[in-house]
Amino acid sequence: MTKSEIVKEISARTGIDGKAVLAVVEGFMNEVKTSLGKEENVYLRGFGSFIVKKRAQKTARNISKNTTMIIPAHNIPAFKPSDEFLTMVKMGKQ
Repeated sequence: MTKSEIVKEISARTGIDGKAVLAVVEGFMNEVKTSLGKEENVYLRGFGSFIVKKRAQKTARNISKNTTMIIPAHNIPAFKPSDEFLTMVKMGKQ
């Protein structure tokens, strides 16, 4: 499902104008990105958590050039679904 399909579905279910729904969806996504950029996790009860995972520095090999390189420590975004979310997906319910 794409963002535009999500917007259309929400608009159809709620009767709210598609442009307003799009603004809310994009605003939500921007807030999540901004929070994660500041290393603040986002918790949505019953849905899941957008979290920042910290990766330690590590040594890697470039096999085509036969060289060793250091990959510095960095943060990556991740999503951890709630138990309720996992149960719904496993059972195939809506």
